[in-house]
Amino acid sequence: MDATASRFKRRWAVACLILALASLRLCHVRLLWADEDYHIAAAIHMLHGKVPYRDFWYDKPPLSAFYYLLIGGYSGWPLRLFDTGYVCVVCWLIFRLAKAFWSEAEAWTAALLLAFFLSFYLPSAVIPFAADALMMAPHLAAVYCAQKRFALWAGVYAGIAFLTNTKAVFVLATCAVWMIPDCMVLFVGFALPTAAALTCALITGAWSGYYEQVWRWGVIYAEQSPVARPILNGLVRTANWLGFHAALAAGAVFGFTRLASNDRWRLGVWVAFSLAAVAIGWRFAPHYFLQLLPGMIVIASRGIMLALNENRRVAGIVVGLLLLVPLVRFGPRYASLAFDNIHGREPQWIDVAMDLDSQQVAKRIAALEHGGDTLFVWGYRPDIYVYTRMSADGRFWDSQPLTGVPADRHLHATGAIYGGPAAENRQELTRLHPTFLVDGLSLLNPRLNPDLYPELRRWLAHYKLISRTKLSLIYQRVE
Repeated sequence: MDATASRFKRRWAVACLILALASLRLCHVRLLWADEDYHIAAAIHMLHGKVPYRDFWYDKPPLSAFYYLLIGGYSGWPLRLFDTGYVCVVCWLIFRLAKAFWSEAEAWTAALLLAFFLSFYLPSAVIPFAADALMMAPHLAAVYCAQKRFALWAGVYAGIAFLTNTKAVFVLATCAVWMIPDCMVLFVGFALPTAAALTCALITGAWSGYYEQVWRWGVIYAEQSPVARPILNGLVRTANWLGFHAALAAGAVFGFTRLASNDRWRLGVWVAFSLAAVAIGWRFAPHYFLQLLPGMIVIASRGIMLALNENRRVAGIVVGLLLLVPLVRFGPRYASLAFDNIHGREPQWIDVAMDLDSQQVAKRIAALEHGGDTLFVWGYRPDIYVYTRMSADGRFWDSQPLTGVPADRHLHATGAIYGGPAAENRQELTRLHPTFLVDGLSLLNPRLNPDLYPELRRWLAHYKLISRTKLSLIYQRVE
């Protein structure tokens, strides 16, 4: 009876620790991060009665926007509490998966590791629940179903993941290799949600926009990486990620060499496909590694438990020291943000300077706004739409499809990857009449000033400068 009570207490202690780690993102309650603001702004446009792809430009699969519809497109407490719940869900899913492979000890270890590394890494990678993070739940559900030989459901969850992030094709590939005899059933399951989404796109007239924005723009974006030395960049960024996730790397190596052959090849395939997904486009952005994180954690949970069983003292010290690296590097920021929140002051942190500027822009527009007013932002500043809760007048609500220069380089470059269509889009913009125009780019990159495009000059003449912040110029339309 004492042993049972002791196990119960340990489980609750670990569960409470997982919840505490998930709740750390509440410290970011007054901030928004890219790219979560993009998807929240898309949800706000939908709440204004607009259909994505048809009525407004949205270059991501649809479910990221629908996720934020569940909280009405609000930021602040609704957003951070919702994301905290999502972290708990993915921790439960990885618990189920690790337990399906091994035992409850590995399951609790995997859940705890996932909560830890979704808290202690670069905030821009782990705080915003954009496409890579939102795919984690259906990703884990698909792999769990593949492990349990539920081919149809594995396909369904892989399809849901695909409607969140197109890199879910690598999740489908993992499941297919694991379930070669049941591939046809798997593909049928995958087809169910994707066919339903296709049907909705055709019925609503969004299909052509979906193809243009998600696939044509997405393929061009992936093919034309701004990285000058992609292989070196990949090696450096992978090494950086492994450095902050050294506890996972050590546990995974220790565990992988000791796995049964059947588990070794399957988990090896999962990690290999996930790493291939990270490498798409050769950018190796920190948030891309979220696709690799679950597979590494599942293997590492086994390795850590085996190491603890062999030599609990030494293994515990090594794992603890390795976990101190991300804890010491990223932990103090939570305390700093919490302190700022309590005292109601803005954080003095360069990473959030643009978001704080957007909050100032929104306050100034709110003082002049009337019901039914619309907004257009030159640059990539979707957080302004979130803070104002306004929508665009037409399809375009940022300058990427108008300049052809993606947001990952438009602060310092002018090279267009989408030149011809962008010129046509600028002509379409001149037929729109947003009430407010915010230029959030020219002060940062004068070479992309909208006035430099001849077809926009007459259109811009209808706007007068009414206010400015450190990073933005605010205009209002005059007849």
